[in-house]
Amino acid sequence: MLNLVSAGWESVKTQPVQQHRIIAAIDLGTNSLHMVVVKIDPTLPAFSIFTREKETVRLGDRDLVTGDLKPEVMDRAIATLKRFQAVAKTFNAETIIAVATSAVREAPNGKDFLHRIDSELGLSVDLISGQEEARRIYLGVLSGMEFNNQPHIIIDIGGGSTEIILGDSQEPRTLTSTKVGAVRLTGEFITTDPISNSELQYLQAYVRGMLERSVEDVLTNIQFGEFPRLVGTSGTIETLALIDAREKLAMMPSTLNGYQLSLQDLQGWVNRLAKMTNVERTAIPGMPEKRSEVILAGAIVLQEAMTLLGVDSVTLCGRALREGVIVDWMLTHGLIEDRLRYQSSIRQRSVLKQLSKYQINIEHSDRVAVFALSLFDQTQGILHNWGDDERQLLWAAAILHNCGHHISHSAHHKHSYYLIRNGELLGYTETEIEIIANLARYHRKSPPKKKHENFRNLLSKNHRQIVCQLSAILRLAVALDRRQIGAISQVKFKYYPDVQEVYLSIFPSHPDDDCSLEMWSLDYKKGVFEAEFGVRLVATLESVKVAVN
Repeated sequence: MLNLVSAGWESVKTQPVQQHRIIAAIDLGTNSLHMVVVKIDPTLPAFSIFTREKETVRLGDRDLVTGDLKPEVMDRAIATLKRFQAVAKTFNAETIIAVATSAVREAPNGKDFLHRIDSELGLSVDLISGQEEARRIYLGVLSGMEFNNQPHIIIDIGGGSTEIILGDSQEPRTLTSTKVGAVRLTGEFITTDPISNSELQYLQAYVRGMLERSVEDVLTNIQFGEFPRLVGTSGTIETLALIDAREKLAMMPSTLNGYQLSLQDLQGWVNRLAKMTNVERTAIPGMPEKRSEVILAGAIVLQEAMTLLGVDSVTLCGRALREGVIVDWMLTHGLIEDRLRYQSSIRQRSVLKQLSKYQINIEHSDRVAVFALSLFDQTQGILHNWGDDERQLLWAAAILHNCGHHISHSAHHKHSYYLIRNGELLGYTETEIEIIANLARYHRKSPPKKKHENFRNLLSKNHRQIVCQLSAILRLAVALDRRQIGAISQVKFKYYPDVQEVYLSIFPSHPDDDCSLEMWSLDYKKGVFEAEFGVRLVATLESVKVAVN
């Protein structure tokens, strides 16, 4: 049983006593598909693991010419996911959270693959960026290891990427993701068996060069007098720790969590693995099936990272992305509260960071967000049935809708889409970022259209409906602060279903202001709202006295 209080969390005190929750988390990695099924006790808060499942599918084994995921690999993945669903069902899991990382993210047909999973299995899989993957790995490690407020460096070597993170249980200071992974490197650089000296030297130099930027980002955020411990997670490091422990202890250890592998021993293993054929590596005691093919490349990544970081050992943590997905779900669903402020506000902090970066008028953006959320709340259950998740996306879009001005005033709504889409917002999935970017894109000018590539990028009809309806609300909110001076204090909504009419009562901030520009803008922009919701909108300016009453 893992107690999250020791990791800096506490149970939400305002929540009523809740029953145990059972959920499953799936990680569609470049090398393997993993699932963990857990029971959450919201009163502690804590979760215990029922089962772990793993299948080596090799999504990273893509078509060398097109970069597409191969049909036979996708078939294997879908068969594995179907099996995972059946296992989760036997434990009565109420939901399955699934995320996909670099292999699916980079494949041109990656989104088609996710569409297929959704249509065949009814399973929604979220794409996450490299930085978001690093953030959730941090959450997973933090949930399984006591940091004691001391800085730790976390390294996670996957099949397609390597994440290096610096954190201290309060917040990650650095989140990095580099496109070097065990499967990727093996496929691109190793053609001989055993590896030739020239390929080995080139591979080591390439990995060193690729990791330098990430390591530099980490080292610059370590303060004077701090000596962070290196923590390693996931398959490559687990395997290296396992074969090292088996050789030293002459037996299978009961747990590898906390096992320390020295740089000196690692270098010894790299030298030995480089001289072996794949068949010989397969025979090493403790070597998992199919891991032998990619273990050398993964070991080189760890060796070069440790050398660049200047550390002499790595400590294994058995928790990583999958557990981080569980913790993130618990946070977003109010089952735990971050006492140290970081996790629960990551979305807000990330959005506000972008706001500062692009020099957006924060007062105007905040007013637009207030109007947008007010209209959302007043029309909820009447014109739409979206919930808190969609409300959060609308807030982010309202805050960032004008960021495109950073590039140019002309067509700034299109620039806003680009900046948001490529801004690495943390705490959001790729799908959620796509929705936010589209909402901002359609705060003015043309409404959403199927011919627009950005609108077609949305994964499902449901996502497109979110954009159509909430962007219509955002348009009205922008109109209500047309002069960007706070001329309007509030807006009240009333719906008359028998005549399909919506009345908006607009209250000015000053009694002598007729708000003519805002009223004109509202009238100009209401057409999209009327078409989307099938209503007629009538806006009237009320007196300040009425607003007070």
